[in-house]
Amino acid sequence: MEHTLSNLKKGDICEIKSIEAKNQIKQRLYDIGMIPGTKITCLQKSMFGDPTAFLIKDTVFAIRNQISSKIFVTISKKKEGPIT
Repeated sequence: MEHTLSNLKKGDICEIKSIEAKNQIKQRLYDIGMIPGTKITCLQKSMFGDPTAFLIKDTVFAIRNQISSKIFVTISKKKEGPIT
């Protein structure tokens, strides 16, 4: 099963494998440091699940599910126990 940023739960840590977004969006993601190999932590989902806050290179970004579903990742640490 392939994982995307939109599948992560609070506390999950992952590494970007690939970005399958259109050129303009892909370039913007690269500009903020989201390149293959980058480690990302899922910090918080909003009340209705969209957008989600991620920690990327010591900076917090909120990304909508429409975009985060196009960012494929390898999960390196899953959050254990209940989601708070």
